[in-house]
Amino acid sequence: HLEELLMFEGPHNVAAIILESVVGTNGILVPPAGYLAGVREICDRHGIMMIADEVMAGFGRCGEWFAIQRWEVAPDLICFAKGVNSGYVPIGGVIISDEIAATFETRVYPGGLTYSGHPLACASVVASINIFKEEGVLDHVALLERDVLGPELAAIAERHPSVGQLRGLGVFWALELVKNPETREMLVPYNASGEAAAPMAELVGACRARGLWVFSHFNRIHVTPPCNTSVEDIRTGLAIIDEVLTLADARCSG
Repeated sequence: HLEELLMFEGPHNVAAIILESVVGTNGILVPPAGYLAGVREICDRHGIMMIADEVMAGFGRCGEWFAIQRWEVAPDLICFAKGVNSGYVPIGGVIISDEIAATFETRVYPGGLTYSGHPLACASVVASINIFKEEGVLDHVALLERDVLGPELAAIAERHPSVGQLRGLGVFWALELVKNPETREMLVPYNASGEAAAPMAELVGACRARGLWVFSHFNRIHVTPPCNTSVEDIRTGLAIIDEVLTLADARCSG
């Protein structure tokens, strides 16, 4: 599809392709093996910059400093933000390749706005990165994926017919809920509201009543705990999700 789009538009008209390494709010969509490498190859062939949006997926969320590292792909630019300092102070940044950096040896970089490089925000970044290293946060995320979230969410998905698909990695997961496991009809319609959204509202309310505040989006429950969450707390939350999914199972047919 991307190749066809470039053929229609003309690759000379495309300066860059920007994508989330792992799509976040729209579904925790993990790219299949070879996809990001394929995008990289297309960009190289046509002289197009590849930009990885790591605002959500970066800084440990997917088990590496940047999610795209899991596929051993190097983009030309990486956008990052809240993950770099846990959101304590608003900050965002862009990492650029040596090739792009070299272009500013002979021209002025058009940056430097009022709050660029704010000392407070930058200090919070340094402190956060040091904590990542000192407390072994990336190793902890790898453990959570390998020994807790990965296998235990898979077991939950196997037990509940309302779980149409489980997706994720690191501490970045989604359970997609369905009415019918055969047809994969969504538990609630896209962009549902009011009575149409009641099945998901019921699940979220049941989680909150048991002390778990979950993020839901359309027919999905996202399981995205902080990178330093303890194994015990993760398992407590998973037990609650396991329990309340029986409410969704009751609405399943087929």
